[in-house]
Amino acid sequence: MGERAGGGRRVLVTGATGYIGGRLTPRLIEAGHRVRCMTRSASRLRDVPWAARVEVAEADVLDLAATRQALRGIDVAYYLVHSLGSRGFEAIDRRAAQTFAAAALQEGVKRIVYLGGPVPEPSADGTAGSAHLRSRDEVAAILTASGVPTVTLRAAVIIGSGSASFEMLRYLTERLPVMVTPRWVSNRIQPISVRDVLHYLVGWASVPGEVNRSFDIGGPDVLTYREMMQRYAHIAHLNRRVIVPVRTLSPWLSSQWVNLITPVPGAIAKPLVESLIHEAVCHDHDISRYVADPAGGLKPFDEAVRLALLKIRDAEVETRWSTATWTRAAAEPLPTDPDWSGGSVYIDHRTQQVKAPPRALWNVVTSIGGEKGWYSFPLAWSARGWFDRVIGGVGLRRGRRDPVELYTGEALDFWRVEEIEPGRLLRLRAEMMLPGRAWLELRVCDDPAGSRYEQRAVFIPRGLAGHLYWRSISPFHAIVFGGMARNIARAAERG
Repeated sequence: MGERAGGGRRVLVTGATGYIGGRLTPRLIEAGHRVRCMTRSASRLRDVPWAARVEVAEADVLDLAATRQALRGIDVAYYLVHSLGSRGFEAIDRRAAQTFAAAALQEGVKRIVYLGGPVPEPSADGTAGSAHLRSRDEVAAILTASGVPTVTLRAAVIIGSGSASFEMLRYLTERLPVMVTPRWVSNRIQPISVRDVLHYLVGWASVPGEVNRSFDIGGPDVLTYREMMQRYAHIAHLNRRVIVPVRTLSPWLSSQWVNLITPVPGAIAKPLVESLIHEAVCHDHDISRYVADPAGGLKPFDEAVRLALLKIRDAEVETRWSTATWTRAAAEPLPTDPDWSGGSVYIDHRTQQVKAPPRALWNVVTSIGGEKGWYSFPLAWSARGWFDRVIGGVGLRRGRRDPVELYTGEALDFWRVEEIEPGRLLRLRAEMMLPGRAWLELRVCDDPAGSRYEQRAVFIPRGLAGHLYWRSISPFHAIVFGGMARNIARAAERG
């Protein structure tokens, strides 16, 4: 694996808008590699701090020609994409891996690095295996057999601020001082800090020679999930939790409970919970023969939790599990005015004069959601979030990654940031379950008296249900949307 002119290797990162990819990319840059990010939408990387230091290739991993173009001239390709949370994810991930493997071989890529999960083994109680782990294992097998040397890192539970596994552990422990749990809470797990995962991933960009095999990676502690919850409670200064394991809680029922208690929606909670019915303990530490362990050694569970909580406390969470696109929501951008793609459209438009400079108003607009809420009728927003959860949506509890900063493409409660024009426009696309597509635009305009706030809710109905939905909620718009505009203006005027 020779170095290209200019030092470092030519590296491709797929999934750069996701939890791991968004953290791996800047670390590869700091290690001296030249990075190209492959994404379906280049705009989603526009606002990240390292955007100017990478090349961006727009491609869908299911498109062979576009993927080949993205891989052209690449030495090491990181495969960090999956369709977890979407219907039929096993078939989608199979096709994606086959396409990527073929493209990498045709373009002469020298190494693929894949972050997978532990090998699925039969559960002790005979419970059906995890489709999530089976799919991860199948993807690893496809890449390994591709003809391109492939390194698969097999990690179980990743502990880090913003990871889905950590959010699940955190919210279950914090919100349930007494809990009835399934028997798998007694299964052994070898969690690993996200920092150590990133250390190994970065290291594989520079390892010489051809290596075509998988490696188990895990931290120094082997714990049951029950022990993880008790240790989390101790670190977070909570009382010891009362945990009562029973036989009758199925993975499906457990995932529904996770869906209601934590920010992780049911479509993602279910495969994560199913994964926990398998013990996940490393069988070897061969990886240290190729990539040395981090200076000071692998982080123990307690230290990994403390670091994660410190990042959350200081609002320094780099990426979150919700950064990845919610695949069950419509992904089309707002159609260009005034055509609306030839369909019906409903609009609620509000304007408010603000006796404050545009900058003060913009600061309020970009801090909306999460802990600060939506500036109107909290009970209505909360009820809509709970209802969305019940019918299989993401709900409100995804919150926001940072209390002030927003990036295009990241999640904001049950919205997705579709467009940001700094100082002028924030456009959000709805990701709650709806009989149609919806957007919310918050705009700041100059005005001789200070500034002007413009707010527009746009809804494009799907079928009769969509029209009935809009008409049924229209009577509440004066309270919800009208109150929102007034309260945002007042917040800006208060400074």
